[in-house]
Amino acid sequence: MDYNEFCEIMDKYLNELQVKLNEKQKEQFFKYMNMLIEWNKNINLTAIIEPKEVILKHFVDSVTISKYIEKNSYIADVGTGAGFPGIPLKILREDLNVVLVDSLNKRIKYLDEVIKELGLNDIKTIHSRAEEFGKNKEYREKFDVVTSRAVANLATLSEYLVPLAKIDGKCLCMKGPEIEEEVSNGNRAIEILGGTITNIYKFNLPQSDIGRTVVEITKKDKTNKKYPRKAGLPSKEPL
Repeated sequence: MDYNEFCEIMDKYLNELQVKLNEKQKEQFFKYMNMLIEWNKNINLTAIIEPKEVILKHFVDSVTISKYIEKNSYIADVGTGAGFPGIPLKILREDLNVVLVDSLNKRIKYLDEVIKELGLNDIKTIHSRAEEFGKNKEYREKFDVVTSRAVANLATLSEYLVPLAKIDGKCLCMKGPEIEEEVSNGNRAIEILGGTITNIYKFNLPQSDIGRTVVEITKKDKTNKKYPRKAGLPSKEPL
């Protein structure tokens, strides 16, 4: 896909979200897409490699949560994988300070290269499992916003995310369209961890029937020090 076609498609989708990119941002997204496709030949970053799908299902999907994030927020993207939603949010919003967390070192090396090539500032990567990151005193209960896309069911995910949010901070859990059962199974875990569900946003990606849900959890109380539990337990035995 050439640059002009890329810009045309990005603009078409983002206009529906009332999001405008400048020339520098378009160039950054274009470079990011090409790096993703190229690196994916050697390391497993994504099953989505067709340019139009990358634009809609990765880039546009990632920036849908921008409107729920206040200016100058400190953000953790847990289980970021190929950098979603953290890198698209950072390209769109220079005001954000972003930490990308992933458990696979190969992906971290790729993300470091993307950050360097795109010339992004106030964004860094951490090689860590989510459970260990949540215990790290430097980051625990420090973030305004903690987010994650397609990582785990809500009960497990809340144990990864809620310990990282500061009091009155929020977790934005990016999910598919069918969320009711997850919410009902996750409510107890969220409460135990000091959070409460404050909003559930449901929408379709622009010009598609691809349903998305963002579950917003607000941190009301400090999380007990025993959470998150040791690696593997949150997924094997959700709260």
